[in-house]
Amino acid sequence: MRFDALLLLSFGGPEGPEQVMPFLENVTRGRGIPRERLESVAEHYLHFGGVSPINGINRELISAIEAELAHRGESLPVYFGNRNWEPYVEDAVAAMRDNGIRRAAVFSTSAWGGYSGCAQYQEDIARGRAAAGPDAPELVKLRQFFDHPLLIEMFSDAIADAAATLPADLRDDARLVFTAHSIPLRAANRCGPDLYERQVGYTAALVAAAAGYREYDQVWQSRSGPPQVPWLEPDVGDHLTTLAANGTRAVIVCPIGFVADHIEVVWDLDSELAEQAAEAGIAFARASTPNASPRFAQLVVDLIDELRLDRPAQRVAGPNPVPGYGCSVNGAFCTELCGS
Repeated sequence: MRFDALLLLSFGGPEGPEQVMPFLENVTRGRGIPRERLESVAEHYLHFGGVSPINGINRELISAIEAELAHRGESLPVYFGNRNWEPYVEDAVAAMRDNGIRRAAVFSTSAWGGYSGCAQYQEDIARGRAAAGPDAPELVKLRQFFDHPLLIEMFSDAIADAAATLPADLRDDARLVFTAHSIPLRAANRCGPDLYERQVGYTAALVAAAAGYREYDQVWQSRSGPPQVPWLEPDVGDHLTTLAANGTRAVIVCPIGFVADHIEVVWDLDSELAEQAAEAGIAFARASTPNASPRFAQLVVDLIDELRLDRPAQRVAGPNPVPGYGCSVNGAFCTELCGS
């Protein structure tokens, strides 16, 4: 399959204080989130000058992808589009159309299946093509990569690096805790029974084994919405309280559900959870995410090459059964299963 370009498709984030509330309104439109809740979340962004790290990280990742393509002796223009903030996916697809792009691979910055991690990106693609009109390029979403060897390797190495920052006498007994973004229970089965939860758990098992940990915990974070609506649990903060009560002296927190250190990582973990750990007398280390690592760029180009060079998918074998992949290369399965 021949590609004329790559589109990096992501969530988006504000890049100035005046953009924070409009961005949050975009994210939550139609969900009935109270204004006071948005204002509370806005404070997290304003703590960092109103700038989310995500756009900057994605621009760095694009540069790394371009460098990896050049290293392989290849040339492919890379475009950048977001769901919720500038640069919007509609503008990116229009630019591709105007530049004569006829077919592009789409890398979305989520390793997972499920609605938010897969189907909603398919909707973004469809919306971008519709806005570009009849001459819009064909857009082919690359597969989920929750079990790609390089993803497992990056997180495993990040855990080792985090462990090395703990006091030497606490490292061997530190509790490894994986965390991912929680979702409402009513959404958990939208794309197949517990697909997102099972894929996150599958990756955690692969990474723990690669990092040499036989025991670990899987928890969730960053829930929002009314308290009466059940979400995936346990919450990472509640779990830390339990660990403290059980005498845990050190934790390594790995944000397995995130591919970049965006606001839910740098605020919810590096600020709130780290402060909670300090108050409880627990030594705290947080593993990094892939961000714009050269290995992450290699992963992206590997996914492209699976299609254009007809190479077999690179996957790490783990526990059976392997969770479903949520959508096929062309997105048909995802659309049929998850709906819109």
